[in-house]
Amino acid sequence: MKIHEYQGKEIFRKYGVPVPKGIVARTPEEAEAAAKTLGTKVTVVKAQIHAGGRGKGGGVKLAKSPAEAKELASKMLGMMLKTAQTGPEGTKVRTLYIEEGLDIGRELYLGLTLDRATSRATFMASAEGGMDIEEVAAHTPEKILRVAVDPAVGFSDFQGRQMAFALGLSGDTVGKFVKFCKALYAVFMDADASLVEINPLVVLKDGGVIALDAKVSFDENALYRHPDFAAMRDINEEDPREAKAKEFDLAYIALEGNIGCMVNGAGLAMATMDTIKLVGGAPANFLDVGGGATKEKVTAAFKLILADPAVKAVLVNIFGGIMKCDVIAEGIIAAAKEVQLKIPLVVRLEGTNVEQGKALLKNSGLAITPADNLRQAAEKAVAAIK
Repeated sequence: MKIHEYQGKEIFRKYGVPVPKGIVARTPEEAEAAAKTLGTKVTVVKAQIHAGGRGKGGGVKLAKSPAEAKELASKMLGMMLKTAQTGPEGTKVRTLYIEEGLDIGRELYLGLTLDRATSRATFMASAEGGMDIEEVAAHTPEKILRVAVDPAVGFSDFQGRQMAFALGLSGDTVGKFVKFCKALYAVFMDADASLVEINPLVVLKDGGVIALDAKVSFDENALYRHPDFAAMRDINEEDPREAKAKEFDLAYIALEGNIGCMVNGAGLAMATMDTIKLVGGAPANFLDVGGGATKEKVTAAFKLILADPAVKAVLVNIFGGIMKCDVIAEGIIAAAKEVQLKIPLVVRLEGTNVEQGKALLKNSGLAITPADNLRQAAEKAVAAIK
């Protein structure tokens, strides 16, 4: 789960990570009032969306007066901000963050994530702050320093000094950078984060170190431990279908194909998508209804798939272990009737109560194409579209 920059900075403050003063604004008038309250010669008007590259897309502007902050806010609120991470359609700006201007000396990059190859939290640091770190990683990977933290020992000061010297820091700034990294590591671990990224991390002309940006993503599997973080979710920033899926505890990811998939089990879902590609088709989604879905849950999943206008056929692939095939069949029938299904539907059932499930589908009066195995189901779905 991602959160906005201003929310990430709220968390940073609690752990002693230095951040600039800032105020949230959702109207031009609030932006003007915020600039007056901050009282600096320059304020920064920042669009709050779950994507990087906001500056290049026109989502970060400098205001030299409260009146200018109001004018910029009126133009930015409601705009469709397009960056490399939003896609061509862009994301609507609903919230702004008005932040004090700073006397910046240098811009650096600092990130902290889980390296799955080493199973350790790993710092990434680079002197190329303010740049697209993906470009730096692709073209000049030697400019990114990686420092893994032993979970049994925790972050050590020498690791902070190692990064500081590699970044060319000196004097009192080294100690401030080490303290900064230690606080950031505490945020990462305590919050069950999957990513904490600061781009840019700035060194002020007086030698201070401060987070000018804050990108924080949480491991959703651990959100039950952090209800305060879960409350920070902004549904407006998520795909409406994926947000709807969360209401029913469905694992759903929208893709770009035209064959809707409903499967139980993540591994089987991946195999189903691979098989569709193998026989010349393209899956429209990943959807795992889980091992203990109810009739209502299956109906919700079915509606979710059909809400995508790109879907031209639906493939249901269920192995009934914990889940019973007759329950799946009842859900399929109920959903198909409710949405007045007009596109091809291919169903492959196997496992517990499979014969009862097949009988329900056969006697439903619906145009359902049965399949005996996965490859046959994929081939029939592709053929139905063609």
